[in-house]
Amino acid sequence: MKVLFISDLHLCEQRPETIRAFFAFLSGPARDADALYILGDLFEYWAGDDDASPLISAVADALTALASHGVWLGFMHGNRDFLIGERFARRCGMTLLADPSLVKLDGQYVLLSHGDTLCTDDQAYQQYRDTVRNPQWIDQFLAQDLTTRKQFIDEIRNRSEQAKRDKMAEIMDVNPLAVDDLLRRHAYPTLIHGHTHRPARHLHQVDGRLCERWVLADWDDQAHYLVLQNGAISAHKLRAPPA
Repeated sequence: MKVLFISDLHLCEQRPETIRAFFAFLSGPARDADALYILGDLFEYWAGDDDASPLISAVADALTALASHGVWLGFMHGNRDFLIGERFARRCGMTLLADPSLVKLDGQYVLLSHGDTLCTDDQAYQQYRDTVRNPQWIDQFLAQDLTTRKQFIDEIRNRSEQAKRDKMAEIMDVNPLAVDDLLRRHAYPTLIHGHTHRPARHLHQVDGRLCERWVLADWDDQAHYLVLQNGAISAHKLRAPPA
């Protein structure tokens, strides 16, 4: 069994090299996998499943082709694209996953998360997250026209970038106690997550148990992904083809 994991691509028209890397990844390494898990922030932002931009349509077509090839696709919401819904998932042949999700892969239990819920020291972000994940807020937001939604998202993104510049880097990383608690609650599995843009392999001693934590990389002009095969996890990358 060969399983691939990616996150934090932040696809948008302003990053053509990342888009090229994504399509090269889907037509290359991903086609040899049994399953692909996308753990959030596939897109830089998501205004609603009714957005039919050329980029979104191209991504949907490519994911549909991969699913038709026999690769199982799982998608977990990130902080940028948490509004992706069943309509878009069905279009792509993806299964929406809860955060966190405990799955058994290649004979071992792996706990998957986007990772933002583990950044508990960033209290301002956690409060914002609670607000925008409220079903009533989501219904009211999606009831607006698409142009209004995109304008609101632009304003939020600008404020978010400014806020990140004013924050200490440490509070935007995961809280070790939050990680330990998550591992404890799920019987000490291997944990894979993204969000922090700090790719690494960590070892956690939790109640005398040794647990692995793998942090996925964000994408640039290269596709960054993890592979689980024959009981082992390894990091890989694929450079985007020239324009």
